[in-house]
Amino acid sequence: MARDFRRPERRQGFLLPPDMQDWLPQDDIVHLVLDAVSLMDLSKYEAKHRVGGVGQAPFAPSMLLTLLIYAYSHGVKSSRAIERLCRRDAGYRYIVCEHVPDHTVIARFRRRHIDRLPAVFATVLRMCRDAGLIRLGLVVLDGTKVKANASLDANRSAATIDEQVTRMLAEAESVDQREDRQFGPEGREGLPRALSRREERLARLRACKAKLESQAEVAAARQQAKIDARAAEEQSSKKRRRGRKPKPAAGSVDPERVANPTDPDSGIMKTRRGWVQGYNAQAVVTPQQIILATEVTTEANDVQQLQPMLTKAQAMVELLLGEDEVLGAAAADAGYWSEENAASQTEECELFIATRQDRRQRAELREAASPRGRMPKGISARQRMQRKLRTKRGRAIYAQRGASVEPVFGQMKDRQGAGQFSMRGLGACQGEWHLHAAVHNLRKLHRDSVRRRAAGSKMAGKQANKA
Repeated sequence: MARDFRRPERRQGFLLPPDMQDWLPQDDIVHLVLDAVSLMDLSKYEAKHRVGGVGQAPFAPSMLLTLLIYAYSHGVKSSRAIERLCRRDAGYRYIVCEHVPDHTVIARFRRRHIDRLPAVFATVLRMCRDAGLIRLGLVVLDGTKVKANASLDANRSAATIDEQVTRMLAEAESVDQREDRQFGPEGREGLPRALSRREERLARLRACKAKLESQAEVAAARQQAKIDARAAEEQSSKKRRRGRKPKPAAGSVDPERVANPTDPDSGIMKTRRGWVQGYNAQAVVTPQQIILATEVTTEANDVQQLQPMLTKAQAMVELLLGEDEVLGAAAADAGYWSEENAASQTEECELFIATRQDRRQRAELREAASPRGRMPKGISARQRMQRKLRTKRGRAIYAQRGASVEPVFGQMKDRQGAGQFSMRGLGACQGEWHLHAAVHNLRKLHRDSVRRRAAGSKMAGKQANKA
């Protein structure tokens, strides 16, 4: 039995070891993040700063990038939260030492270099390649809806947006006239902060208006294509086609169509838990849950993303492993099914695309018997795909789909906070999604290195015991 309790002595002069290397265990992910950033070419980051002049020296881009990656690996995305942790958390203190950046510095760094984050993703993939974590033969493609940094309630109809734009332009004209009377045409002062914010909102409203007009033009072109196709079919057959005739294409914007002034690029997306304001985030992963390619799109449907994503994944594989390497096979759920996608199959990448909802597809593969004999002639593309999925090889490949990609999205959203973007705009969200993917791959690499180190220590212990 112990004689007494161990009590903390809070007036002790020094509690931490004098060497910062001893602050954290050797298997902490911060060491891997530092190694990853040291392999990156940060010359373009550094070119944004001026050094050698007067004033306080800027923070090193390597430190800020390491800080950003480490924070995202722990699900911390708020620049204010990162600043607080730099003062009290050992991992963050190990990165910044006594140079604690202000939250505005962190936010500006992320915003300024958001378009360079795909290069960070590529560097981490090279590290995964060197560790032997990238294995080809099968990849899995899927998408997930990620909330935007905007509220669903912030959507406004086209009529409301037109009204607000007109009112704000009239207010701006009134302010200009008042300043002309007060200061003269050449003596205007800078815009007050409130008016600057109003200008930013006006720009977002105009972006919403342009988005709605573009959508109306696309819908009109699609409708006109249907009308032309029907007319051509009737002319060639000399018979009137049965069914209701398509309505004439209308190029005007529907007053009831909505857009979001907070983030005009985002859209209303349907999820299993209801409707959200967000984006459609895509990923191509291996069965070992390493992400090979990512993208963020404003299209709620996945069907148009199959070929672009597989093309990006193939390009990344050739860059990392050589031009002779190929994906092998790709599995996707029914959201990617179309006859056009099925026809895009190549010798380098065989496609296994579900033709029904995932739950029904898995039930069919469990219950239906495997086909025998050659592929029948005269069957449709859907029937050929269904038959291929019911083969022994097709069942084995599709069974890996859910176990490969769905845990990736779950881990990213649960541990990294990737369920909602912190930034606004399609380009910024694409950069942030690349950062999330890089962090996910880093965490997989870290887990693999820890496992290998533990196995090596165990083996060394056995050998020592034998000796």
